[in-house]
Amino acid sequence: MAGLDTVSRKPKDAKGTLLRMLSYIGQRRAAILGIVLLCIISNLLALLGPSLAGSAINEAAAGAGKVNFDRVTYYAVRMLICYLASAVLTISINVGMVYVSKWISRKMRRDIFEKLMRLPVGFFDRNQAGDIISRVSYDVDVIGTCLATDVVQILTSAVTVLGSFIMMVILSPLLALTVLVTIPIAIIYTAKIRKVTQPLFSKRSRNYGKMNGFVEEMLSGQKTILAYSYEGQVQERFDGINKEVADSYNEAEYYGCSMGPTVNAINNLGLCLIALFGSLLYMKEMISLGQISSFVLYSRKFSGPINEIANIVNEIYSALSAAERVFNLLDQEEELSDAEGAEELQNVRGNVELSHVYFGYEGGKTIIHDLNLQADAGKLIAIVGPTGAGKTTIINLLMRFYDVDEGSVLVDEKDIRKYTRESLRKAYAMVLQDTWVFRGTIFENIAYGKEDATREEVEAAAKAARIHSFIMRLPKGYDTVITEDGGNISKGQKQLLTIARAMLYDARMLILDEATSNVDTSTEREIQKAMRELMKDKTCFVIAHRLSTIQNADKILTLDHGDVVEQGSHEQLMEKKGFYYRLYASQFE
Repeated sequence: MAGLDTVSRKPKDAKGTLLRMLSYIGQRRAAILGIVLLCIISNLLALLGPSLAGSAINEAAAGAGKVNFDRVTYYAVRMLICYLASAVLTISINVGMVYVSKWISRKMRRDIFEKLMRLPVGFFDRNQAGDIISRVSYDVDVIGTCLATDVVQILTSAVTVLGSFIMMVILSPLLALTVLVTIPIAIIYTAKIRKVTQPLFSKRSRNYGKMNGFVEEMLSGQKTILAYSYEGQVQERFDGINKEVADSYNEAEYYGCSMGPTVNAINNLGLCLIALFGSLLYMKEMISLGQISSFVLYSRKFSGPINEIANIVNEIYSALSAAERVFNLLDQEEELSDAEGAEELQNVRGNVELSHVYFGYEGGKTIIHDLNLQADAGKLIAIVGPTGAGKTTIINLLMRFYDVDEGSVLVDEKDIRKYTRESLRKAYAMVLQDTWVFRGTIFENIAYGKEDATREEVEAAAKAARIHSFIMRLPKGYDTVITEDGGNISKGQKQLLTIARAMLYDARMLILDEATSNVDTSTEREIQKAMRELMKDKTCFVIAHRLSTIQNADKILTLDHGDVVEQGSHEQLMEKKGFYYRLYASQFE
């Protein structure tokens, strides 16, 4: 499955992206129809203004002694009422579109998050977290802002342009021909600029994602940066990325900002033509002074929206680029569905077997070669080997984060592909080297995965994990709130919490991937003893670098470059004085 699109180019399908955005808008069809209706009424009221102004001017131009001030006042009051009513309706329209845009942004973020929950582990292995976050936050914000402001502007402008043109034709068909000179020029210019700005806004969105990814990565490794005094180099790299973001922003905005003034100049040219030909028609008594005044006002209403559309065109292109990035994420291939007729894994005994397994993360690059392993129920299986030997890959295959290329993985004598993924994964409790805790109480973190856990069960698990005494020294004990990512406790304490969580989870099989790497050796040995007591009759897979802690394993699997080079107990492998013996001895040299 391909990763997220990051190549610097214009959107593949701007029309398709726009249609998909409209599909979200369509989910609030009733609100949109109401807004469109209000928009039409508001603009029709506003379009009455110039006509009433022309009538007032005609009354005033009747000459001294002939002016009917009551009629002038009548037209002026009607014009004021129309403009006030139009303003109130416009406010209602804006409020309505803000509501719609907020709903769409919330719906889009929910769709993205639900999609992320359905994506396979491989997707997150290939894509930067910061870029994904940028799509959830920045890109959706850009789309929401466009819907809240630009869509209203386009609706308003469309009604105003059409209504103004009709009124100009009614006032003077000959004078309306001047509009046909300037409008094509504005349209051609806008189309030319669009071809330049569209890829620039795509590039700007991608650079923002790149910057967010870099910042997220550096913040997560801040202590390492300080330890190696690497602040200067990191700052230089950020300056380079920041410059790319600023340059792409300036490039896009340069052409976008030039569009409005240029179109405005074209519209002013049209105003000059109106003044010239209007004067000629007036001298030939083919048009009245009031009609000319109304025509000028309508021409401004006609050209104004075109100018405004030109000004927001860059924002629309930016929103289209952001939407394409969001839809690119939503179109990612999800984790394969369960096989037809897949069964729920129930009454798990815990017999696990890997038979002639071949696997590679990339096509043509096999890293696990003909792997065979038999793990009987209730046994402790240790997986050891140098870095890159394929230890974690075996865990990925057991949990079915990835499917084997050849061979099979069996649980209770049945291929795991015949079970549902959910039931298979629920059969395992898992503790990783990279500990994960969330903002919440210690009780909630330990009880994660077992919603009905009691305080006694949680405390028993914490005691077994040798973390209970630490928790009780905290101001609120088990009700103490852990900050995001456990920033207010140590790495070792976080790891003990995740071990307690795994102990509490009622699963027949357990996976420990370097689960005790952040605790001292004596504590680790105590935890191992406690876990063996608590996990009787459970199958346990342990990945360990400290070989002294797995001496009591029922079977030790020694890997090297994806191949099983040795299997057996600690005593058997030490007697062979082979690969495992050399690994073990190297830790005590």
